[in-house]
Amino acid sequence: MLDQTFAALSDPTRRSIVGLLAEEEMSVGEIVEQFSIAQSAISRHLNVLENAQLIQRERQGQRRICRLKAAPLSEIDEWMEGYRRHWKGALTRLQQAVVTEGRSSNEQPDV
Repeated sequence: MLDQTFAALSDPTRRSIVGLLAEEEMSVGEIVEQFSIAQSAISRHLNVLENAQLIQRERQGQRRICRLKAAPLSEIDEWMEGYRRHWKGALTRLQQAVVTEGRSSNEQPDV
Protein backbone atom coordinates (compact mmCIF):
# COMPACT_ATOMS: atom_id res chain seq x y z
CA MET A 1 0.00 0.00 0.00
CA LEU A 2 2.86 2.42 0.74
CA ASP A 3 4.22 2.07 -2.79
CA GLN A 4 0.85 2.93 -4.29
CA THR A 5 0.44 5.88 -1.92
CA PHE A 6 3.89 7.27 -2.67
CA ALA A 7 3.35 6.76 -6.41
CA ALA A 8 0.07 8.68 -6.24
CA LEU A 9 1.68 11.50 -4.25
CA SER A 10 4.71 11.73 -6.55
CA ASP A 11 2.84 14.15 -8.80
CA PRO A 12 2.65 17.80 -7.63
CA THR A 13 -0.90 18.26 -8.95
CA ARG A 14 -2.11 15.24 -6.98
CA ARG A 15 -0.33 16.52 -3.86
CA SER A 16 -2.10 19.86 -4.36
CA ILE A 17 -5.45 18.10 -4.70
CA VAL A 18 -4.79 16.19 -1.47
CA GLY A 19 -3.92 19.51 0.19
CA LEU A 20 -7.18 21.05 -0.97
CA LEU A 21 -9.19 18.09 0.25
CA ALA A 22 -7.41 18.18 3.60
CA GLU A 23 -9.08 21.55 4.12
CA GLU A 24 -12.58 20.57 2.99
CA GLU A 25 -14.46 18.20 0.74
CA MET A 26 -14.98 19.58 -2.74
CA SER A 27 -16.86 18.75 -5.90
CA VAL A 28 -14.89 17.72 -8.97
CA GLY A 29 -15.88 21.04 -10.56
CA GLU A 30 -14.53 23.00 -7.59
CA ILE A 31 -11.24 21.10 -7.83
CA VAL A 32 -11.01 21.78 -11.57
CA GLU A 33 -11.46 25.52 -10.90
CA GLN A 34 -8.29 25.50 -8.77
CA PHE A 35 -6.04 24.43 -11.66
CA SER A 36 -5.24 25.64 -15.15
CA ILE A 37 -5.47 22.19 -16.70
CA ALA A 38 -8.34 20.39 -18.42
CA GLN A 39 -11.09 18.65 -16.50
CA SER A 40 -10.09 15.36 -18.14
CA ALA A 41 -6.58 15.71 -16.69
CA ILE A 42 -8.00 16.41 -13.22
CA SER A 43 -10.24 13.37 -13.60
CA ARG A 44 -7.22 11.20 -14.34
CA HIS A 45 -5.47 12.58 -11.26
CA LEU A 46 -8.58 11.88 -9.18
CA ASN A 47 -8.67 8.32 -10.52
CA VAL A 48 -5.08 7.76 -9.41
CA LEU A 49 -5.83 9.18 -5.96
CA GLU A 50 -8.98 7.08 -5.66
CA ASN A 51 -7.15 3.91 -6.75
CA ALA A 52 -4.53 4.62 -4.08
CA GLN A 53 -7.42 4.99 -1.60
CA LEU A 54 -6.37 8.54 -0.77
CA ILE A 55 -9.73 10.01 -1.72
CA GLN A 56 -13.33 8.91 -1.89
CA ARG A 57 -15.78 10.16 -4.50
CA GLU A 58 -19.49 10.16 -3.89
CA ARG A 59 -22.36 11.24 -6.11
CA GLN A 60 -24.68 13.84 -4.58
CA GLY A 61 -27.30 14.61 -7.18
CA GLN A 62 -25.47 16.01 -10.23
CA ARG A 63 -22.26 16.61 -8.28
CA ARG A 64 -19.39 14.25 -7.49
CA ILE A 65 -18.02 15.11 -4.08
CA CYS A 66 -14.42 14.22 -3.22
CA ARG A 67 -13.12 13.82 0.30
CA LEU A 68 -9.76 12.86 1.72
CA LYS A 69 -9.25 9.42 3.22
CA ALA A 70 -6.53 9.73 5.83
CA ALA A 71 -5.67 6.05 6.42
CA PRO A 72 -2.92 5.85 3.74
CA LEU A 73 -1.41 9.08 5.06
CA SER A 74 -1.37 7.58 8.55
CA GLU A 75 0.56 4.62 7.15
CA ILE A 76 3.15 7.02 5.71
CA ASP A 77 3.35 8.80 9.06
CA GLU A 78 3.99 5.50 10.86
CA TRP A 79 6.65 4.54 8.31
CA MET A 80 8.34 7.94 8.67
CA GLU A 81 8.45 7.74 12.47
CA GLY A 82 11.60 5.60 12.43
CA TYR A 83 13.32 8.16 10.25
CA ARG A 84 12.17 11.01 12.49
CA ARG A 85 13.80 9.30 15.47
CA HIS A 86 16.99 8.83 13.45
CA TRP A 87 17.16 12.47 12.37
CA LYS A 88 16.19 13.78 15.78
CA GLY A 89 19.05 11.80 17.30
CA ALA A 90 21.47 12.93 14.60
CA LEU A 91 20.48 16.58 15.05
CA THR A 92 20.81 16.31 18.83
CA ARG A 93 24.33 14.91 18.43
CA LEU A 94 25.19 17.70 15.96
CA GLN A 95 23.91 20.32 18.38
CA GLN A 96 25.98 18.83 21.19
CA ALA A 97 29.08 18.81 18.98
CA VAL A 98 28.55 22.47 18.02
CA VAL A 99 28.08 23.49 21.66
CA THR A 100 31.17 21.52 22.72
CA GLU A 101 33.24 23.02 19.88
CA GLY A 102 31.99 26.50 20.78
CA ARG A 103 33.08 26.07 24.36
CA SER A 104 36.53 24.84 23.43
CA SER A 105 37.10 27.66 20.91
CA ASN A 106 36.09 30.26 23.55
CA GLU A 107 38.78 29.07 25.95
CA GLN A 108 41.81 31.32 26.13
CA PRO A 109 45.13 29.67 25.34
CA ASP A 110 47.62 29.45 28.19
CA VAL A 111 50.42 31.98 27.78
